[in-house]
Amino acid sequence: MTHSVREFDAGEAARVAESALTSDAGEGAALVRSLARPPAERRWTALAVDGGVVMASLNSVNPAIGHVDLLAVEPSAQGAGRGRALVRAAEDWLRGQGAREARFAGNPPCYAWPGIDVRYTAAACLAERLGYERYEVAWNMTADLRHADLSVEDELAGLKRAGVSVHGLGAEADRGRVGAFVAEHWNDRWAWEAVNAAGLHYAERDGRVLGFAAWGARPSWFGPMGTAPDARGLGLGRVLLRRCLAEQRAAGQDHAQIGWVGPLRFYSRAVGARAERVFWLYRRDLA
Repeated sequence: MTHSVREFDAGEAARVAESALTSDAGEGAALVRSLARPPAERRWTALAVDGGVVMASLNSVNPAIGHVDLLAVEPSAQGAGRGRALVRAAEDWLRGQGAREARFAGNPPCYAWPGIDVRYTAAACLAERLGYERYEVAWNMTADLRHADLSVEDELAGLKRAGVSVHGLGAEADRGRVGAFVAEHWNDRWAWEAVNAAGLHYAERDGRVLGFAAWGARPSWFGPMGTAPDARGLGLGRVLLRRCLAEQRAAGQDHAQIGWVGPLRFYSRAVGARAERVFWLYRRDLA
């Protein structure tokens, strides 16, 4: 069956995503909105067929690599070639933009997932049928916020004695200052996430930022976070993490995804998080 691919309608795309993304219940529309507001330098497109949508992008860091950011087909419309048509249309757009490789992989700083969640088995099968190779594995951890101990009062008192203060969002000037700190110690992608996060917490001493943690740059997820090398060992990471998760709990979340995790042991010990969601990253040449 041939499916006519067209430019997407934001409302339709949000409805399709809400219906199709069953492992991200309640987040589909927010993901579409987030991907449609990327950094200014990013090139992106969104295409649709009846019952399906695909979003794709390139960034300025490596414009030869294109990303399929989101693929969603309503359950009642699956199995009729819509996913294939959408991926091929996205590949054609990426190729026209100069990309030489396409990936089912997160395109930081504005992304939906690190790769294809293994629970979306049909998407992984489609990628492999279309010639994509699996090249990496990523994972998330889940923090259960319903009963987690997120108290930090004792730690804050100890930090205060050491001359360290911890702050919440604050003024927009604080976002810019923290963003500059993140760009200096890590990269511009993390800085964008920090500046655009729903919640941002940071520690400082004598006017110098020492560490940060953010949540909601990717809707409802925690991250990124980091501490300056010379400030490690003070316990800042645990305090900043717990403050963010407490804010997420206050916002109505009973669980939080810690995205694209590196240090499993830290999150497990700090808040009892468990490794849960697994993502396969795929790529293929577009030549």
